[in-house]
Amino acid sequence: MAARQGRHILSHGGKNLTAALLAWQASAPWGPGRPQFLAVATALLVVNTSTVHHSVTEAARRIAVQAAGAALAIATAWWLGPTAGSIMVVLAVVLATRGRRMFDDQLQVASTALLTLAVVAAMPVRDLVLLALATAAGAIVGTAVNALILPPVYVDDSRAAVRRLARATSALLRDMGRGLHQHQRPSHARVWLSRARQLEEEIAEAQDQVRLAEDSLRWNLRCSVHGPRRPGTGGHALLVLHGISLQVRGIARTLADTLDAPRDDFRLGRLFTDQYARTLELAGQAVEDFTAGSRAAEPEHTAAGKRLCTALDQAQSWHDRMTELVARGALTEPGAWHIYGSLVTDAERLLSDLDRAGTSEPMAPVTPLAKSAPTARFPRS
Repeated sequence: MAARQGRHILSHGGKNLTAALLAWQASAPWGPGRPQFLAVATALLVVNTSTVHHSVTEAARRIAVQAAGAALAIATAWWLGPTAGSIMVVLAVVLATRGRRMFDDQLQVASTALLTLAVVAAMPVRDLVLLALATAAGAIVGTAVNALILPPVYVDDSRAAVRRLARATSALLRDMGRGLHQHQRPSHARVWLSRARQLEEEIAEAQDQVRLAEDSLRWNLRCSVHGPRRPGTGGHALLVLHGISLQVRGIARTLADTLDAPRDDFRLGRLFTDQYARTLELAGQAVEDFTAGSRAAEPEHTAAGKRLCTALDQAQSWHDRMTELVARGALTEPGAWHIYGSLVTDAERLLSDLDRAGTSEPMAPVTPLAKSAPTARFPRS
């Protein structure tokens, strides 16, 4: 980690130094002083944006806003002079053409125009044009350096965030399974529910990381070394884990309500809890296996695939067993039939999502091809 951070600091410092030197040289023909300072400052701002795509769009937007503001100010000053009346004209034009989507940019246009009008009397128009050209040159230099010299990619960070989410989900499923085996107190069930709700924070963080990684791959020359296939960002795995988290939260909620139920006939039978605990432990291992690495073309031949198949078979057999008990009226705790059904259904859906997500690369980016999955061998309930 220290070596990685050292390389990042070294490369980032090199990019900043290169951008500053190139911007300084690019603005040298327009004279020393403020033009060169603006070019260097703009280049440093643009080269430090998060992604190449963002640097290009942000640079284009800033140049367009500043150019529009300067042009409006110069035209108004040329027509009316740098007076209070011209300032009112600028404000009237901006307010008359405002729109909801572009209102922020129009405010920046107005502020740029007003600042330009404030100094146009003391500064020749030629100097204002040079400053605008220096700003544009700095933006172009910063964008080029950010795109050509080690353009930023955040694939590793997004994959790590997705794996953290998978580990947190897996740990919660296993803890619930062990807790059912040991018949822990209702207070543990409330802790499980709290942890299930905290998964939303992990999901939000992973979504931000995946979104940043996907954006960093746009217009990125470093991706050309991977050929036509984009490097995996974990977007597909995140979609699957997001759906699984809903089932995990439902299981935790049902267990919290059941273990704290005031009526004894709503309590789960010992046979069911032991079997369900085993299913939760297998599901937890399957969730962690899902993001551990690439899965074979035939996942049932791998150790992870065999564990998932075992969990699927046990859930299906237990589903059939519970259906038979209900049909014969032999359920141990008939008053808790709705609780049995809720828990079994959530477990089936969780395992079914994992089975249907059987892809050779769970960490693939979010594309139509990655979203299509083979037919499930375990039917959704």
